[in-house]
Amino acid sequence: MAEPAYESWAQGEVAHWRAQVLRPPSALDRAARGVQGRINQIIPEKVHAAVTTVIEGMTRTILTGADLTTARPLIDAPLAERDRRALAAVDGYRATAAVEGGVAGAGGFVLALADFPALLVLKIKLLFDLSAIYGHEAEVFAERLYILALFQLAFSGAEHRAQVFHGLEGWDTREHPADFEHFDWRAFQREYRDFIDLAKMAQLIPVVGAPIGAFVNWRLLERLGDTAVNGYRMRWLARSES
Repeated sequence: MAEPAYESWAQGEVAHWRAQVLRPPSALDRAARGVQGRINQIIPEKVHAAVTTVIEGMTRTILTGADLTTARPLIDAPLAERDRRALAAVDGYRATAAVEGGVAGAGGFVLALADFPALLVLKIKLLFDLSAIYGHEAEVFAERLYILALFQLAFSGAEHRAQVFHGLEGWDTREHPADFEHFDWRAFQREYRDFIDLAKMAQLIPVVGAPIGAFVNWRLLERLGDTAVNGYRMRWLARSES
C-alpha cells in the first residue's frame, strides 16, 4: 500500500479508536464504578495514601530511569513501517507478560503480589520502545509525560478517559510542565488500581490462578499496546496535516 493510502487508512483507524475512547459510560460501567466506589469508602484513608505513595514512587523511578531509554528514535521511516515494528513489539511484550502472569498465578499470594510491580515495569518499557519507534526522544520530559498520559488512558474508567484523551490531542502544539509537581498521583493510582483490581484478584484463586494470570496480563498489554499505537498514530497524522 502506498504511504498516502496507508495514512488514509490509519486516519480511519484513529477515528474509530477515538469514538471508542470517548463513548459514554455504559450501565455496566456505572454499576462497576459504583461498587468500586463503595469498596474505596471502606478502605481507610491511610491505606489509600500508602498505595498512592508506592505507585507514585514506583512510577517516578521508572519514568526517570536511564535504563529505559536505550532505544534511539527511529528516523526516516514511513508510518507503515513504524506500525509494523510497533505491532511486533506489542506481540513480544504480550507474550512475556502472559508467561509472567501464569507463573505468578501458579505461585500463590506472594508471587501474585510480586507480579504487580513487574507488570508495571513491562508496561512502561513497552511505552518507551513505542515512543522510539514513532520517532520521539524519551529523554525529553514532555515525552515522558505523554507516556504517562497514554498509560492513564489505557487504564482509566470510562468517565476519566475523555479528560485524559483531550489532553493528548494537539500535544505538539502546546507547552508542557517541566516536572511532576502538579501531577495528580491520587487520581492516577485510583484509576489504575480500580481498573485492574478485580482481574488481578482472580489471579489469587487456587488452581485457576495461572491461566487467569496469563490471560489477564495478555489482555492488559494488548489494551496498552492498542492505546499507544493509536496515540502515536494520532500525533504522526496531526504533524502530517500541519
